[in-house]
Amino acid sequence: MRLIIAFACLVALPLHAAPAPLEQCVECHGDDGMGHGKPMIPVIAGMPAEHIEEAIFAYVDGARHCTREPRMCEVVAALSEDEIFELADYFAAQTRASADEDFDANLAAEGEVLHQKHCSSCHVPPDDERVASALGIPLHGQRSEYLRYAIESYFSGDREALLPTMANRVLLLEPGDLGALIHYYASFRSTD
Repeated sequence: MRLIIAFACLVALPLHAAPAPLEQCVECHGDDGMGHGKPMIPVIAGMPAEHIEEAIFAYVDGARHCTREPRMCEVVAALSEDEIFELADYFAAQTRASADEDFDANLAAEGEVLHQKHCSSCHVPPDDERVASALGIPLHGQRSEYLRYAIESYFSGDREALLPTMANRVLLLEPGDLGALIHYYASFRSTD
């Protein structure tokens, strides 16, 4: 009888259990969505679920390319729509902490002016009450290296602007503006 039960248990076990989608995501982004110690991994904690969903679908559809992190495209290609929605809800529920990156206060001040001029109508801080209804993701507190990569990807064509407004705004930036904006977004400190 024990032999029959043992055999039945072995047959019921999958030969190769794939990790849950969340487990694959937290390998890079962390349980809290902050991607600690990984400068090229975007902070997704506290990002509205709709924006996380939109980003994942952009990778799946090819509007975003995984030029620096091919694993991202591999992971999202295997996700079902329900899994994408569940993951987005999970990371949206996490609190965005400060990335505590170094920044130049003078450049951050210049970047704040540029943000107000070019970006503030769509991108608000993650602790702003309008964040869920904002057109763009919160850039405040995002990793500097990732921000530089993402914005340069718009310039190079490796990332399609999902809204024409974004494409137009990026084209208005001067070469030195990118550094100032990055210092401004790096200066964000959460109030929690």
